[in-house]
Amino acid sequence: MAAPLVYRSGDDIRTGDRVLLHGEPGHVELVLDGEHNPRDWPAKEYGRGIMIAEPKVFGRLFLAERDLEDYEDLEFVSRSTSPE
Repeated sequence: MAAPLVYRSGDDIRTGDRVLLHGEPGHVELVLDGEHNPRDWPAKEYGRGIMIAEPKVFGRLFLAERDLEDYEDLEFVSRSTSPE
């Protein structure tokens, strides 16, 4: 089992998390871990990573696991209060 994907702060990344992306509010729309959910078929092609929805500037942005460690412009804000 692979380690969970994490923010630079060390918090686990979860679907629904509220984040700032380049200072703009958004949320984690999808976590592709390739192990926990058979729907994660894109992880086989693109690798582990996350999809962030930020409607004002970026729309959607996919960040691969290898980019998360050094991606300074992604900041965890809070957990979603709704169940996944």
